[in-house]
Amino acid sequence: MIQYVPQLINLFATLILMLSFAMISQRRIVSLINLFTLQGAALVAASILLGYATNQPDLYVSAGLTLVLKVILIPWLLHRVIRRLNVRWDVETLINIPTTMLVGIVLVIFSFSLALPISRLSSSMAGGSLGIALACVLLSFMMMITRSKAVPQVIGFLSMENGLIFAATTVTSGMPMIVEFGIALDVLVGVLILGVFMFQIREKFDSLDIHHLEALKED
Repeated sequence: MIQYVPQLINLFATLILMLSFAMISQRRIVSLINLFTLQGAALVAASILLGYATNQPDLYVSAGLTLVLKVILIPWLLHRVIRRLNVRWDVETLINIPTTMLVGIVLVIFSFSLALPISRLSSSMAGGSLGIALACVLLSFMMMITRSKAVPQVIGFLSMENGLIFAATTVTSGMPMIVEFGIALDVLVGVLILGVFMFQIREKFDSLDIHHLEALKED
């Protein structure tokens, strides 16, 4: 079983990357949350596999935190928020979907080129997944800067954090537990704050378009 773990981790890494591409091309917010949930589930599976292969219990704790936060709690909170705000679509993107996909392909090529020398120095059995992790981070960052609605930007931020955790898990075989708990707490608090932020934007402007914040500038 252990000899198949690297192939399985690469499979889940590919799935995470494909989900990132699906997220940058998705305009329906409910589907975007569902894709983020699947990405979190793939991250959980990769962490469990690596923990089993390397016999590191810390990775099981990391997988448990990801499962509770990224697969159960945060998606539930986001679904509740969009129901309260009655938001279903994000059609106001800065660039169209075909151009977004082309830029995404360029970012993936750049990520693999940048990560290749570093991956060769890693002793982890999944060190070759660093390029995929970096690509997920860049794709999520692109989603944040090309969307005008607050909800997709929150999901982009959370997906970018998924990529960072995946990089730390696969390349270094996990992070210290204090760092894991710190990141989990920061993400949860960040989501709660951004939820309040979205309600305030909607109450003030009857829209979640963050460009309306320019109206708050002093004359």
